[in-house]
Formats: sequence, structure tokens, C-alpha cells
Amino acid sequence: MSPATISELNKKAYVHIENWRNRPLQGGRYPYVYVDGIYLRRNWGGEFENVAILVAIAVNEDGYREVLGAAEGMKEDKASWVNFFQWLRGRGLDGVKLVVGDKCLGMLEAVGKVFPDAKYQRCTVHFYRNVFSVTPHSKMKLVSKMLKAIHAQESKRAAREKARLVVAELREMKLQEAAKKIEAGIDETLTYFDFPAEHWTRIRTNNVIERLNREIRRRTRVVGAFPDGNSALMLVCARLRHVAGTQWGNKKHMNMRHLEVTLEDASLAG
Repeated sequence: MSPATISELNKKAYVHIENWRNRPLQGGRYPYVYVDGIYLRRNWGGEFENVAILVAIAVNEDGYREVLGAAEGMKEDKASWVNFFQWLRGRGLDGVKLVVGDKCLGMLEAVGKVFPDAKYQRCTVHFYRNVFSVTPHSKMKLVSKMLKAIHAQESKRAAREKARLVVAELREMKLQEAAKKIEAGIDETLTYFDFPAEHWTRIRTNNVIERLNREIRRRTRVVGAFPDGNSALMLVCARLRHVAGTQWGNKKHMNMRHLEVTLEDASLAG
């Protein structure tokens, strides 16, 4: 086919993808929202630069996973996240109780601005990687066990106490930078304790969205560099739409009755 024919077919495909991307969200309320940014390369004036695609999925009130959407964010900054969350809210995102994600620049502020009633859970896996970045390779396995011990506790109070002990132990081991990172950031990783214990393993990380990102990267790696941000966004959305139509979106992910009971108990206690 000629380049002109391929271009015309792409335009038609983009219309369908864009319609899907901007569809109204009709899954009712979405208590758990997972967000992440994926960086792809684009060729801009003969030079390569990164373009950030912001992605959000959620677990709706019936316990099913749903791809909420993706949008281009020139940078993963507060303005990009605010615009992204406002766009999702404008399409019908409601009832958000918890936002799970990595600690990106400005994201926490954006969550507070757009969803003031929602709590924020920092992905424990990303947090561990952040601590490992200042940990000697020879001590990595030991520090990993120490971090996992914090999140293996049965309550937020116990986890905080365990974290205090871990920080003290790391300081004795002369791992000052690792101790500082845990002391400064551990509380952001413990929000999941405010939610049903049955959901803890699925809301303390954003692994559910990382799996989608791996599928996206597998496809985009073949392309290499995109001519512009929109073509990168369209390919990402095409993959997301495909995955959403598989068993991934049709299989129940959580029993949300546990959350209803937790919220009812908190309301009575309050």
C-alpha cells in the first residue's frame, strides 16, 4: 500500500480510538484507582525526546477492573496530573476512595486538588526500588527482608513501630541514606491499612497497571521512536482497548462487599 493509503487508514483508526478514549465512564463508582506514567520516545525536529503517557485503570464498585483512559502529559508534573484527573472526572470518574501510584512530581498534590476525599497509597514496590538505589548490592537481600517485614505487620501501628526499628538497625549498619528514605516515606506506603485486609495485597502496589505497561512496552519497542506524541498515545490506547476487551476486564478482581463493610464501620465509629 502507498504511504497515502496507510495514512488514510490510520486517520480512520484514530477516530475510533479517540471515541473510545473519550467515552463516558459508566461503571458507577470507582473506589480504587491506579495511575502510572509510561515514557516513550518521539522524534522532534531530528532530535529524540521523551513523551509521557499517563494511564489510569480502576476497580469499580462491582469489583471489576476497567481501563479509565490514557492521555499525553508533556511532563509528569502537577499540571499534567491535575489536567489528567480533571479529564477523568469530567468523563464520570466518581467515588474515588484510594489512588495508588508511584510518587511522581506533583501527583500527591493533584490527587488532593481533584479528589479531596481520596487517600493516596504509594506503591510499595516502587518505594523498595527507591531505597535500593542507595543500598550497597551486598546488603540488598537483607534490606529487602527488612522492608517486607514492615509491610507484613497486621496493623498500621505495628508497621510504624517495625519501621522505627528498621531505621535504627539501618543506622547501626551505617546505611544512613536508606534509613532516611524509609523514615521520610514509609507512611505513604501504609495507607492500605485503612482498607479491608482482604484487599491489602492488591492495593498496596500498582502491579495491576504495571502488567499493562509491560504489554504496551512490548508493542511500542517494535516502533522505536514515534513521529509525535499523538501517534504514541493512539498506539497505547489501541493496546489498552484490546486488553480491556479480554478476560482481564471480564473477570471479577475483588469482592467489594469487604470495602462496604469497612466504610460502614468507619462511619459508625466516626
